[in-house]
Amino acid sequence: MVTSAAAMLVSFDHCQLLILSVPDTLGIVNTRNEQSAKAAGSPRPAEEVSGAMAADVVLDGRTARWQSHREERRRELIKTARKAVHRLGSDASMEDIAGAAGTSKSVFYRYFGDKAGLQQAMGEVVLGQMQRRMQEAAQRAQSPREGLFAMVSAYLQMAESSPNVYAFITRLTPGEASAQDAIAASGALGNFFEQITTMIATPMRKHLGEEKEAVLVYWPTAAIGLVRNAGEMWLGSPAGDSKPDQETMAAQITDWLCLGIAPALKTST
Repeated sequence: MVTSAAAMLVSFDHCQLLILSVPDTLGIVNTRNEQSAKAAGSPRPAEEVSGAMAADVVLDGRTARWQSHREERRRELIKTARKAVHRLGSDASMEDIAGAAGTSKSVFYRYFGDKAGLQQAMGEVVLGQMQRRMQEAAQRAQSPREGLFAMVSAYLQMAESSPNVYAFITRLTPGEASAQDAIAASGALGNFFEQITTMIATPMRKHLGEEKEAVLVYWPTAAIGLVRNAGEMWLGSPAGDSKPDQETMAAQITDWLCLGIAPALKTST
């Protein structure tokens, strides 16, 4: 009994309570003392720090994979929605679009918020493609006028390839009004026309010189209005003998941009 008592040590915890313990030769006893030491600010063992860092890396990896999966799923939904609108029309409801995509409309609401959010997301994709096509066409042009024709032609071609999709991303849908509609309608579209305005102004500024800067402040914006309104009117016109083809319409709009209607007025008087 004496031997047993001699082998025991006396210690006090942080609350000054007597603790009987034995020599901790295996490092698995006296856990309360170890916890007290940690609470007092003792450094963590290297193995413990390394394990925590590894856990953080695993968590970050999972987060990155989940984010990547979510972005990929979002792209798939935009792609299927675009096909559905192309086939069903610009007035297709979220339920119609979801049905064509083989999923529920709650999935679309989860990713895009509402129909205006889907219009915005699809607009960013479609208008981004249109902008790149117009820029590539303009870069091959040999003169500012050729550049204008190339951009107008590319714009009309892209819009004509799917009038339903173009209408879906550029117009508000009746009966779907929400607090976000104005933002959704102007966001991607506003950025698109802002970029095109710069694309038009740059070559014209080099061609005309700084002395015409006052004209170039207003002309690109006016040009965008003419191209868009004339193009959308042409796009919505029924097919017939009086409707010009895409190339003829692009040439006509380019003439209006460069010459106005003065030549037509002269020939008629």
